[in-house]
Amino acid sequence: MDRRLPGMVHHTKLMTVELMISRIFVATMLAATAFLEQPADAAAEGYPDHAVRIVVAFPAGGTLDTLARIVAQKLGERWGQSVLVENRPGAGGNIGAAYAARAAPDGYTLHFGAQSLAVNVSISPYEGFDPVRDFDPIILVATAQDVLLVPAASPFHSVPELIEYAKTHPGKINYASLGPGTSAYLATALFSERAGIKMQNVSYSSLAPAVTDLMSGQVSLFIPTLGGHIGNIKSGNIRALAVSGAQRADQLPDVPTFKQLGVAFAEETSWYGVFTPKGTPREIIGKLNEDVARAIASAEVKERTAVLGFRLLGGPPDRLKAMLKDEIEKWAKLAKSGSIEIK
Repeated sequence: MDRRLPGMVHHTKLMTVELMISRIFVATMLAATAFLEQPADAAAEGYPDHAVRIVVAFPAGGTLDTLARIVAQKLGERWGQSVLVENRPGAGGNIGAAYAARAAPDGYTLHFGAQSLAVNVSISPYEGFDPVRDFDPIILVATAQDVLLVPAASPFHSVPELIEYAKTHPGKINYASLGPGTSAYLATALFSERAGIKMQNVSYSSLAPAVTDLMSGQVSLFIPTLGGHIGNIKSGNIRALAVSGAQRADQLPDVPTFKQLGVAFAEETSWYGVFTPKGTPREIIGKLNEDVARAIASAEVKERTAVLGFRLLGGPPDRLKAMLKDEIEKWAKLAKSGSIEIK
């Protein structure tokens, strides 16, 4: 027989319930703490265990797409999983980038991005998408050398000659591009700004007619990335006057760099990097960085990309993060000065 008063019995039962709740809470917290304190590579263990897709925000067949497919192939070989390149072009790269950023942050959707990520912030902002806010950087893969091309029959045989004429005849020289925001447009805008000249843009919907008009002399110059034009240069269909970058192109050892000619346009305007949706576990980011670095360090990738004019880089995620920040600031400055067109 329980001789305690009814109030005491009730109080004891409450204490028992509270003790049980307390123990459950402590056990839950210990389990959560144990999960958080797992080894750093726990989230990446077994990754990837199914297909990974790499979103490219431009059509298949271009420079960016080609590089993405080279890297995807090597990653697939390393992982023993399918690595699929998915092209989602539109809005100067914004549609594909925003689509990739909205994917689950689990490492199974990546974005192979380019300088358009930085440029569009100023010239073509996309509602609801910001590359810094919405992506975690993985690795800076490469840059691509730009090459200044003129028709074979052009009266310009050097960059200084072209600049001198452009300064005394502002707006008289026209140039080919695939429209504002594209690599050739940006390279020409940056070259013009650094050289202090004004030229007239002629936009094309695709590369083939731009090259055709360049060869026929319908446009005076074109500054695309080097890959894909070496054949026409070596055959004499078009003439290369200079390349960007710190060193001459291996494929065109007789063509000087802009820097060697005294023009401040030295850096490559085209760069390529791998991003993942914001919030991806740091362990997966680390594994991706390591595996992409191994891929671009392979002899096969070096050989395939060299003929396309790429300069392979690599490095930690912070290198790509800093590149994106610096590029956003650079193109914002040019947009503010009126050197590039705002859509």
